[in-house]
Amino acid sequence: MKGFIEQAYKGYTDWWRYLVGFFIIFIIWQLGSTIQVFFVFLKLLNDGLSAEEILMKLSDVSVLMGTLESNFNFFLLLLGFVFGFAGIILVIKLLHHLKLKQLITSREKIDWNRIGLSFGVIAVLISGSILLDYQLSPEDYQYNFELNRFLILALIGITMVPIQTTFEELLFRGYLLQGFGSVFKSRAVALILTSVLFGGLHIANPEVAKLGYQTLIVYIGTGFFLGIMTLMDEGLELSIGFHAGNNLLTALLLTADWTAFQTHSVFRYLGEPSLVSDVYIPVLVFYPALILMYSKIYKWKNWKQKLFGKVKYEPSSEV
Repeated sequence: MKGFIEQAYKGYTDWWRYLVGFFIIFIIWQLGSTIQVFFVFLKLLNDGLSAEEILMKLSDVSVLMGTLESNFNFFLLLLGFVFGFAGIILVIKLLHHLKLKQLITSREKIDWNRIGLSFGVIAVLISGSILLDYQLSPEDYQYNFELNRFLILALIGITMVPIQTTFEELLFRGYLLQGFGSVFKSRAVALILTSVLFGGLHIANPEVAKLGYQTLIVYIGTGFFLGIMTLMDEGLELSIGFHAGNNLLTALLLTADWTAFQTHSVFRYLGEPSLVSDVYIPVLVFYPALILMYSKIYKWKNWKQKLFGKVKYEPSSEV
């Protein structure tokens, strides 16, 4: 069985294809994201603001996140990732002559059990940590549950959050990890570059504005965590499950004025965020513990080669 990065050699791996491909994916993704901005523009215009005033306000993240009805805004935010997902499929098929499966796993078939396990583990961890903190500090939480709005949120979340998170996994731990790996012939370089880029993607998140640039530690750390799982497990299944579970459970259970997702969740957090609990504990405690757990479950071996070894060119008769 070829390794995960080596799956790229079943198609075309010229460096310029990855450069052009990333540009195409990014443009399609951002075009989809402008739909939300367009509806915010229309709402502000309907409220009596001039076009000049609106253009000035659109640079404010709080305006983009707080102008439209919460569920509608959530749907529009996620819609951009549907475009991005389509862009990835287009690029890998037409530019690289690869199948989507080859961007997901090195196994014969996608392992849905791995996805389900990873989803379930993080779902339990998030639910448990929120309920525990609620018991310890109930004054930091406001009960926010409204059945009708929550059901709409759940429908949007269940159908579209996995598209958003899988797109990000396909882009960073799939397309770019394979791309950097095949171009630089180094697993470590591919891991570092994709993790830093993943962190940079979140630099405009309101959490960063609230806590400062130290918040990027958790985003970059998450990139390393997901990248290590991908390289050691030779596939995206565990990272796809984790990312979907993390984003979906967070969107359904908890929101705050300073979070990226403003939703009709069960609870609204009224307390102040903490670098210790929101940044350092996940990176230094939870992520290493999860890696250790999965390494035992799936009997990972050859850590040095899989994380720091050279990527070997393996020509394929499929190209």
